[in-house]
Amino acid sequence: MKSLLLFIFLVLITNSVFSQVVINELDCDTPGTDNMEFVELLSETPNFPLDGYVLVFFNGSDSGMNSSYFAIDLDGYITDVNGILLIGSNSVSPVPQLLISENVIQNGADAVAIYQANDFDFPEETVATIENLVDVLLYDTSDADDTDMIAIFSQDPRFVDIEQINEGSSNNTNSIQRFEDMDGNVTYTSTTPTPRQLNDGSGIIFNGISINIEQSQYNEGESFDITFTSETNVATNLDFNILLNNQGFNTSDYTGNTSITIPSGQSTASTTITLIDDSDDEGDEVTRIRFESLPVPYVQLNDNIEIRIVDNDFTMATFGTPLEPTYGTVASTQPNGYYNSLDGLADDALRQALQDIIAEEGVVRAQTYADVIDILKEADQNPENSNEVWLVYTEQGRPKLDFQTGSVSTGRWNREHTYPRSRGGFFDIEEDEIADGRNIFWNTTADSLRHGNSDAHALRAVDGPENSTRNNKHYGDPNLGGYDGSDASSGDPMRLGESFRGDAARSVLYMAVRFNGLAVVNGYPENGPGELGDLETLLDWHRTDPPDDYEMNRNNVVYTWQFNRNPFIDQPDLVEYIWGDNIGDVWDQQLSVSEFDLTNIHVFPNPTSNRIYIRGLQHDAKMDVLSIEGRQVKTFDLQGDGYVDLELSNGMYLLNLYSNNRQIVKKIIIN
Repeated sequence: MKSLLLFIFLVLITNSVFSQVVINELDCDTPGTDNMEFVELLSETPNFPLDGYVLVFFNGSDSGMNSSYFAIDLDGYITDVNGILLIGSNSVSPVPQLLISENVIQNGADAVAIYQANDFDFPEETVATIENLVDVLLYDTSDADDTDMIAIFSQDPRFVDIEQINEGSSNNTNSIQRFEDMDGNVTYTSTTPTPRQLNDGSGIIFNGISINIEQSQYNEGESFDITFTSETNVATNLDFNILLNNQGFNTSDYTGNTSITIPSGQSTASTTITLIDDSDDEGDEVTRIRFESLPVPYVQLNDNIEIRIVDNDFTMATFGTPLEPTYGTVASTQPNGYYNSLDGLADDALRQALQDIIAEEGVVRAQTYADVIDILKEADQNPENSNEVWLVYTEQGRPKLDFQTGSVSTGRWNREHTYPRSRGGFFDIEEDEIADGRNIFWNTTADSLRHGNSDAHALRAVDGPENSTRNNKHYGDPNLGGYDGSDASSGDPMRLGESFRGDAARSVLYMAVRFNGLAVVNGYPENGPGELGDLETLLDWHRTDPPDDYEMNRNNVVYTWQFNRNPFIDQPDLVEYIWGDNIGDVWDQQLSVSEFDLTNIHVFPNPTSNRIYIRGLQHDAKMDVLSIEGRQVKTFDLQGDGYVDLELSNGMYLLNLYSNNRQIVKKIIIN
């Protein structure tokens, strides 16, 4: 009998605790980019600690299968004087006490629930449950009822009559708000959002304070004003502090008063911040202006205002950009003998030996997809500005800080797979979201195809919208608007410029050797993952755009992370022995002077507007430029590899090269 009474007492206590917190308001869909979504919790008593509670979001779609996609542990959070805890992104106004990323909350038909549990009790794809349930709200945006989700939560006697609440059609301006009458009856209404306020208009009404600045970017040495404005005049002096420190940006980088007072009876105050122009190359930085604290009854209408500080102490590389390439300045950092095992081999044996080098288990490392961001910041650094990355396709620099982290890609850069993921059959896993640094890595082999997702030899920094346009098209397919010189579907000019054609080719060919299950083939196959075209196009690109210093530098950088190299940058002629003109020939990387053959001379780019580079000369040489009819136009003396400005009118010419009593003729087009 005593045990039964104790059980009843515990049940009553538990139910009393469970009723302390409810879901008070939900805005699951907002116009535009959904950056103003929020959920609001309400406790029966003000300043209520939420330790031991977790907020869980469930996906009710057919693919979601009523399982969790996001969980927020509420330990350490306390509701305010009105009993409210607002959860949302920094774009919500007033700014929530608990910040989450933008566009996290799904539209429905879905559910959000409070449990007495921890976030690790609800890993992704945990099916909805009523165990330890505190409160739940089922919602949608004019979607059909999710009867399965309703059936799950209606098993709880408190929610036996639960219904799915409609916030409104897509891009609506409403929120779902909870109302409880004097008899404890609960109803929900879709109406104008009231974040950080009680739905019935009662309670303490906050006076909101906003932060205002004129620009979002300043240079070192400049000054700017920060103005603070309250919605209504303050009754007494309002004293508060602001913070500007953010990562490497600290008090050594600026001067100015960070203790602010809005005088009694007024609504504004300001301070001036001066950025110190030092001589350190710190890279561009971001400061975040934010309130340290505000007393009741004040709340921040906005917060965490970002300002970019442009560092004028950037450095420049000794080599050129892909648009202004240089050659021979950056040496390969391959270890001595790295490719020695290839000598004397041909055909499949040569290819297998090459794979054994670049996919050697126990030596080659695989990094996470998040690590690739840091790799690209180093490998694709703009030679003209160390604070930027150089973008494939658009061929321009972009600040490293502008990596895309949200749904908006305009003005941002992200990661482009030169071998499209859908054609390679490799995708993210959960661990790929962790950037754990150079010295934490996966063991990998030639069969570890999934690691193709994060192989930096086949990833490039790219403009966000351009990445979407690229999609998974084959290289050179005009029927798909391919990257071959014209976009057949729209008439747009090619997106892959001449300066990156060879880079893309060598990157894709590397993947075909590095991983089993990948192939580069002729034509434009549509037979599922594992094949990418067009081989003929890529071979042409490789030949007309040989490796430059920029590409060699990135090969060296990636090697420091992955412990493997792209051999077609170090030894470009290997391409011919595996796919091209030298198939069947025996490879020998060590060519003596007496064995030197003028057929190994490369002239590029071709076509060109003026300047050509000559690669492969081991002796002084002479070059006669002839018209297509054979008339000598110009003569140049060459001293090893270098470049020549032809300064010729448009047309086709012949280059007659003499070296070491040998001769070769190359065609060149000037346009």
